[in-house]
Amino acid sequence: MSKCQRFIKVYQEGNQLSDGIRQLIVDKETGVTYFFNIYGNAGGLTPLLDRDGKPVITILENKS
Repeated sequence: MSKCQRFIKVYQEGNQLSDGIRQLIVDKETGVTYFFNIYGNAGGLTPLLDRDGKPVITILENKS
């Protein structure tokens, strides 16, 4: 199994005890950015979309 991580967390706010955790995660191969929300024992993941409904693409400087 490869030690290379395909996904990278680029932003996080909030905390588990009060209002949940919100994260932005980027797929290093495609550049697609995902919004991940965790609240209590529940969570959800969805692609982050621009105003035209297209996935937000994040260009990472260093993909390693």
